[in-house]
Amino acid sequence: MESFPAMPLAEWQDTKATLHRFAQIVGKIRLAAGVRRNHWWGVPFHLTGQGLTTRPMGQVDGNPIFTIDFDLIGHRLLVTTMDGRAVSFSLPGRSVASFYQETMGALASLGVQVEPAIPRPFDLPDSERPFAEDTEHASYDPLQVTRYWQVLSQVNLVLEEFAARFSGKVSPVHHFWHTFDIACTRFSDRMVDQPPENDPVTREAYSRQVISSGFWFGDDAFPEPAFYSYTAPEPAGLGDEPLLPASARWIEQRGGHLAVLRYDDARAEADPRATVLSFYESAYQAGADRAGWDVIGLACPGGITDPQATPATGGSQVGMA
Repeated sequence: MESFPAMPLAEWQDTKATLHRFAQIVGKIRLAAGVRRNHWWGVPFHLTGQGLTTRPMGQVDGNPIFTIDFDLIGHRLLVTTMDGRAVSFSLPGRSVASFYQETMGALASLGVQVEPAIPRPFDLPDSERPFAEDTEHASYDPLQVTRYWQVLSQVNLVLEEFAARFSGKVSPVHHFWHTFDIACTRFSDRMVDQPPENDPVTREAYSRQVISSGFWFGDDAFPEPAFYSYTAPEPAGLGDEPLLPASARWIEQRGGHLAVLRYDDARAEADPRATVLSFYESAYQAGADRAGWDVIGLACPGGITDPQATPATGGSQVGMA
C-alpha cells in the first residue's frame, strides 16, 4: 500500500458528496442515540479494519444496544444489535433518499426506535432539503470510497502518534461526519467565555482553549486534500510563526490563521509520515508558545509519563507483555 496514495478531489467529488450525506444520516442517528460527551466527543465516527463505526449506542433510551458500521471494502451498511441480529444493504447505486429509507427500515426491523432530530444535511448547500427527498446525490465509486478509507486509516495512525506526545487532555482521533475531516484536539485548562449568541455546537466545542490538528479531503473553498492545524482562540502573532516543512503555510480563514500542508506536498517528500508529524508539531509549538501553554510540562515523549521508563524500554510495553 502506497504511503498516502493520490486522492485528487476532482476524481471523486460526486462520490464524496453522496458519501458525505450518507455519513451525516448515520451520524445524526448516533447523535440522537448516543451518550453526550464533553466537546461532542461522543458523536464522531471511529475507524475499523474495514471502514467506519458509530460504536455501540442505545440502552439508555430504551432501545437495544446497537451499532452501525460502514463496510468500505464490501461496500455495505451493517446495523447490528448486541444479541447478534443484523441487517445490511449495499451502498453502490443508491441515492441519499434510498439510503435514508433503507437505514431507517433496518433500524425498525431490529426494534430500534430512533431517528435524526433534523433529518436534513448540516452545513451543506442543500441543508434545507430532507434526506428523504434527495434523489440528486447518487454517485458511488467503490474504488474511490475504499481509497478514502485507506487514506483515513493512514492519517488516523499519524494522528494517534502525534496525540501520544501530549500528556494533557486530548481528544480521541475521530472522524467528524458533519465536516468530513479527521482530527484530534489538545486542550488547555483555560476556559473560554463564548458569546451567548454563538450556536451550541461552537459553544461546546470551544469552551476551552484548543489546538486542533487534522486532515480533510477538500471542498469548494479549498479544492484539494490537506493537513491542517489551528489554535482557538487564536493568540496574537500566530501567523508569524515558522512552520515545517518549507511548503507548509498559514492561510487566512474566518478572520484567523490556519496552518496548512497540502497532501500532495507531503506525498512528494522522502518520508511523508515524518513530514506530517513535523508539520503538526511545528503548528502546535507555534500555538502553544504564543498562548503560553506549559509546553515542557505537557510533553509526553514516546507516549510515556512513567518517570522510570524511557521510549526505548516503555515502547515495547514490557509490563503488559
